This record gives sequence, C-alpha cells and structure tokens, in this order.
Amino acid sequence: MPANFYKAVLPDDHAAVVAYLRSIKPVRNEVAVPVYKLPIHRDAYPQAEAGFSQTMMNNPVKHGAYLATIGHCMECNSAFSRGVSDFRTGLGKGSRAFPLREGVPDSPTSLAANITSHPTAGIGDWSDAEIARAIQKGIGREGRALQPPMAFGFYARIRESDVKDIIDNLRSVPPLD
Repeated sequence: MPANFYKAVLPDDHAAVVAYLRSIKPVRNEVAVPVYKLPIHRDAYPQAEAGFSQTMMNNPVKHGAYLATIGHCMECNSAFSRGVSDFRTGLGKGSRAFPLREGVPDSPTSLAANITSHPTAGIGDWSDAEIARAIQKGIGREGRALQPPMAFGFYARIRESDVKDIIDNLRSVPPLD
C-alpha cells in the first residue's frame, strides 16, 4: 500500500473512493492475520508531503503531478539504492530492478524506465502518442511490451484529458541521464 503517495489524495477524491466502497455489496471473507517478514519502509514522497489543492487542479502540469502521485509512478521510476528511493536527485531516472518472478532465486528482472524529459535516456523525444501508448497499453516506443511492474492495465481507461495532463507533467520532470 503506497500510503506515502496516497496521502496526497484530495478530500473530494477521498470522499468519492469512500462512496464507491460503500456501494459495493459486502462479501463474507475470513482473512488471516498478516505475517510481515520485513519491516515496512516508506520513503517520503516530496509532492505528496507538500500536498495539492483543488485550485492546483486547474493547471495541467500540477493536475498531472497529482495523478502521477496517486498513481505512484515515481515509486518505481525513480533512482533506488540500498533500499531507499531517491526522489530528490533521481526523480524519474528509473533503473530500479524488479524480479519478474517474486521469490524465485535468479529470476530475470525488469528495470524501471527513465521517464524524465531527457531526450535520449528518458522520454524527452517521445511523441505524446508514444507516451500515452506506454501509459495505457504498456507498449514502448519501439513496439515492445513493457514489463511489470508497469501497471498499464490500471491506466487503460483513464480520460484522455488526464493522460494529456500526466504527459505534460512528465515533460516537466528535469532531464536525468
């Protein structure tokens, strides 16, 4: 649960989530007590910590930042070293490794992409359509399928205006090589 990103959720959106959850018919389900094998570590995400306001949602770049924050895009796509995310100097730089088969020794890994505005190392030279296709369909610039944890299935049906705002926000992320 990326609570460090979700703390940015605006009150109206929070109320909408609660209303939706209350609309779902209850299901009886016994849930085992969770067993946590590792301590939970959450790196503070600067934009979530600073917060957003309803007024900011009128600015496409800030609205895109809000959507990218609650979508926790930078959780995977920022530099990561020794178990700590580097949101300050590695925001959007990518390179975080994810095993494709969790718990399987020597599993192949997927490396998170650089999604900064860098023209060659990042997505700076990508067209808006290419970025939208990656976000919504999980298809990279050269037509290859993006690997987990890219959660394109979650973003497949978001409004085109929201995708455009996310793209505007990504274009504002300083280039990193």
